[in-house]
Amino acid sequence: MSDLPPDLPRLRTLETWLQLNLDEVRRRIVVAEQEQAAAAAVRELPSPPDWLIEHGIGVGRRPVRVHAGGCWDAGKRSAGVPEDAARQALAEGVEACPHCRPDTLLGVLD
Repeated sequence: MSDLPPDLPRLRTLETWLQLNLDEVRRRIVVAEQEQAAAAAVRELPSPPDWLIEHGIGVGRRPVRVHAGGCWDAGKRSAGVPEDAARQALAEGVEACPHCRPDTLLGVLD
């Protein structure tokens, strides 16, 4: 025995109600898929390098300043370097940033 109504008008009404609910479920599936795709696309930002060397402008782009990683004063022309390279640059006379004081952090003082 079925729980469905026997007459055509009520069956059509039930069909319409089921179609509306199915459409809503499909819309929610699309939203959930979009949210899941967006969450998967978001990648964790890499941590900033521990040391930066800021380069000058122009041909040759000589190093002009050493920064600790994450320094607010490091410009767009800065590149991450290993600790040894930062020490070497300071030893060769490249200026230490007066804000983050990489020379103090590295123990390289005049």
